[in-house]
Formats: sequence, structure tokens, C-alpha cells
Amino acid sequence: MIDLAVAGGGPAGLTTALHAARAGLDAVVFEPRTGPIDKACGEGLMPGAVVALGDLGVEPEGQVLRGIRYVSGRRSVVADFRAGPGRGVRRTVLHDALRHAVRAAGVPVLSSAVHVVGQDAGGVDVDGVRARYLVAADGLHSPIRRRLGLDAPVATARRFGLRLHVRLEPWTDYVEVHWSPAAEAYVTPVGPGLVGIAVLTRERGPFDQHLGAFPALLERVAGRPVTTVLGAGPLRQRSRRRVAGRVLLVGDAAGYVDALTGEGVALGMAQARAAVAAIVAGAPAGYETSWRRLTWRYELLTRALVGATSTTAGRRAIVPAATALPRLFGAAVNALARPA
Repeated sequence: MIDLAVAGGGPAGLTTALHAARAGLDAVVFEPRTGPIDKACGEGLMPGAVVALGDLGVEPEGQVLRGIRYVSGRRSVVADFRAGPGRGVRRTVLHDALRHAVRAAGVPVLSSAVHVVGQDAGGVDVDGVRARYLVAADGLHSPIRRRLGLDAPVATARRFGLRLHVRLEPWTDYVEVHWSPAAEAYVTPVGPGLVGIAVLTRERGPFDQHLGAFPALLERVAGRPVTTVLGAGPLRQRSRRRVAGRVLLVGDAAGYVDALTGEGVALGMAQARAAVAAIVAGAPAGYETSWRRLTWRYELLTRALVGATSTTAGRRAIVPAATALPRLFGAAVNALARPA
């Protein structure tokens, strides 16, 4: 019997494996995708994520981010990070850096998805592998969460994300969030001559159609795409709880509000650390309390912002309100940016 099986080889799963190895646990990762894993995300790492990666000896290359800038037409407002810089990192670069660290730590990665999970008082059977515990870090639409009956219904409007990259020298060292009546466009410098653009919206449609709602941004980036469009969603996912016997949910699999505030990677890494700590203590149920402590600021602020911008009037008011109350805007940004 090994100590820990991890389902999912994204950042949350690989971080779990690294914390397990550091704690002296015998772990294995299940991940069917063999190449670098890409994802439709904004690719801006908050300062908390940069610190957490550094603590694990992982330093992915990228662009320094000073903070967040909200933009609406000619109006804009900025909030600098107070806890140190963030970093714009191509998702595939982040995954390669984590995968290299896991390999160096001696944790095997099996090229397989998890199909069968059974558990008893003594352990978990994961596709024929016997482990004391299983961490499910298998993503937004977690099959394991669903199989365990932990999915909870979502009543709010569905939001979706689309992302591509343009070959263009970054013109800013902030994550720019451009607002329109129906969508937000997140501009993140991720490397020399490379900028990522992610669009979040409730409305279905092609990327170019959504980008047309931001004429100044469209003029700057038109004709420069270097990657294909990736999509994700619906973004809002809920779980009834994060622990089911000897199975713990980590990262997006544990539940997700929205990508609007941008700290998904930092939260997933903090949850991975907390899950391993609960396993080492032999008290997996304690992870539920840790998860709530780690996520309450994100849940509160993200839900409030999503709710406030659910109407056209609210979306038009967000940048003027942040401009009028820059200290409040800065406090909200930094409440989410600080290390967990």
C-alpha cells in the first residue's frame, strides 16, 4: 500500500505530489495527458502563487506583474501588489516546471485517468492501486466529485472563458481587465513578445465577436494570434463537501466561483498543502475546515463582484466606482493577492 494517490496532473495535483514527497509520503499521480497541459486561463500568477511555487523550488519563467489595472474606455484605475510581484506565466511553461519538479522528487506519474475508486476503513483502491488516501485534483468538471455524489446544483447564470495569445511585445506590466457591457477581457503579458488575452462572458459566441466589444484592444492585437482559441466552462461549480472518507478534493475539483479575481492557481496550491497536512496528521476530516479558512476571502469577494457586475448598469459602474474609491479597490485586490 502506498500513502497517497493523486488524480490529476495539473498544477493542483502536481503541487499535492510535491508536498507529499516533501512530507516523506509515498505518492503516485494519475494523469492521462502526456504532453504539456494547456488550459483556457488568464495565466497571471498572484503573488501568493509565486511565493508558494518558490517555496517548492519551482521558478517558471515569465513576466513580472506589478498589479491589476481595470479599464473601461478611456478610464482606468490600478492597484499595485503589496506582497511582492505577481508573474505572467504561459500555462504550458508552468506545467513543465511543476512536472520537472515532480520527476526530480521521484514521484511516478502514470499515463492513465482514474476510472474506478473504491474505499473502506483501511484505504482506497484506485484502478488496482491500493493507497491510504486519494486526492482528487481532476479539474473543474471533476469525474471523481461526480462519482462520489458530491456535485451540488448551481443556480447562478453560467459564465464561460475563451483564451488565445498574440505575438506582440507587452505594453504593460499589469494584468489589464477591460470591461464591456457583456464581457471582460484579461490581458496578461506572459513572455517576451507574447501576450495572453482571455475573455469571460455569459454569452456564447466566437472569440473575435467578443473581442469586438473592446475596440481599442482589438485595434492593438488584430491579426497577431499565435495560438488557437481554448474554451472553459461553465465556470461556477459547487461541491457538497471536500472530504468523503479517505478522498479529498483539491483545486477546481473542490468547487469554483469564477475566474474574475484570478487567484485559482494560488488557491489550488494552498489547498494542496492543507490536504497533505491533514493526511500526515491522520485527520483527513480536518481538511474541510482548512479549505473553508483558505477560501472564504475568495468566495466572499468573488461572489460579490460577480453579483455586482451581473447587470449592464453594474458593469458600467465598476471602473468609475474603483476610480472613485482607489483605496478600497487596492484593498480588495491585495486581500486576494496575499499568500494564503
